Amino acid sequence: MAEKLAPEKRHAFVHNGQKVFEWDQTLEEVNMYIELPKNMPTKLIQCVIKAGHVEVGIRGNPPYLNHDLMLPVKTDSSFWTIEDGELHITLQKREKGKTWASPIQGQGSLDPYAADQEQKRLMLQRFQEENPGFDFSQAQFSGTCPDPRTFMGGIHTD
Repeated sequence: MAEKLAPEKRHAFVHNGQKVFEWDQTLEEVNMYIELPKNMPTKLIQCVIKAGHVEVGIRGNPPYLNHDLMLPVKTDSSFWTIEDGELHITLQKREKGKTWASPIQGQGSLDPYAADQEQKRLMLQRFQEENPGFDFSQAQFSGTCPDPRTFMGGIHTD
């Protein structure tokens, strides 16, 4: 049932008419997806994830991305992989349940409606996680959705 509450689509950050990256999020992670140049040897890709910064590029060249993150991440459980010509960066949120408007500070932030939809989806993910025997995939909120981190005592972590 949890997969029913997974992100339905990726958000795209477009700059000057070119897609820079796509991204989505769950309660615990923010995922960035970058399409790599065709026939690029994967050993040339460089990705550095720091608590508040990400840098992506091709070794020996200026970075493609070199930006501060919207919020801090856990570096020991954040990682990157390459699959089917796409760089996938998994950033482990330091604050589980926090809704991110964008992975990168000042770049490609969600509009207020999309941010509200993300917060509602994350709240339903929280409900699903806390009540695994129930199906929240068709649940809806009327009005403003509460913050998943603090609603009814907040998120319980191990």
